[in-house]
Amino acid sequence: MTEDEVGRLDDQAFAEWLAEQAGTALTGLRDRQGFADAAALKAAGDQASHELLTAALARWRPADAVLSEEEADSRRAWSTGERAARLDADRVWIIDPLDGTREFSESGRTDWAVHVALWQRSAGPDGALVAGAVGMPARSTPDGRQLVLGTGHPTPAALDGPVRIAVSRSRPPAFVGELVELLGARAVPMGSAGVKVCAVVTGEVDAYVHAGGQYEWDSAAPVAVALGAGMHASRVDGSPLRYNRLDPRLPDLLVCRPELADQLLDAIARTGVEMPAPAGTGRAFG
Repeated sequence: MTEDEVGRLDDQAFAEWLAEQAGTALTGLRDRQGFADAAALKAAGDQASHELLTAALARWRPADAVLSEEEADSRRAWSTGERAARLDADRVWIIDPLDGTREFSESGRTDWAVHVALWQRSAGPDGALVAGAVGMPARSTPDGRQLVLGTGHPTPAALDGPVRIAVSRSRPPAFVGELVELLGARAVPMGSAGVKVCAVVTGEVDAYVHAGGQYEWDSAAPVAVALGAGMHASRVDGSPLRYNRLDPRLPDLLVCRPELADQLLDAIARTGVEMPAPAGTGRAFG
């Protein structure tokens, strides 16, 4: 694709293109560097993808702000007397350059991702996500292209049988085991947050529930993709997911088929899981 063609892409197509470009760079890095030094591979992957994404955004979307996991102040909770540039911006790209660094650093693992989302102030009372893409560079489409899910994925058909809940392979929240038991559900272990949400979108599972601590970049792009496919997405108490807040922590998440939302929210409440402290409790600038 030429520079002129990239410049003419709308925001959704641009998000998908960005995720694909970062994915290509990450798979190339993986091939060149190998897996002998996992820590070095993780660090190199985070840096390379962050630099590629931020350079492309500066080149083709220079007026927009960026919130990236790899920025120095990304985890800072800003007070109302301080200003991060993104808090005054009309448009903010929320990116996770490499979601699932552990999986990325292990040979044979395909459950890692690149997240690219766009938040826009004018899209709702608190702003809203208006574009999103999740690239899964180690997975491919039937025609051999890198797998990138955008907001236009069709809603998968429901399947009979127990509810399938995506859970972390290495760090499942303690309450999820109780939730699985309450529902008579089946736990399906897999890697990164983006891969888990996309598994709901593609119909591999019916739900993903998390309450172990996340940030905006962990869920923004996957949530945009899920909402585009007609899925339910909220915090675990059913309250809305809000982005570009003073505090970028967004520690819990439920993404599921819409017809399961009430059942899952009721069961989550019955587990007695404590809601993490609200993120961005001050007034959002958006």
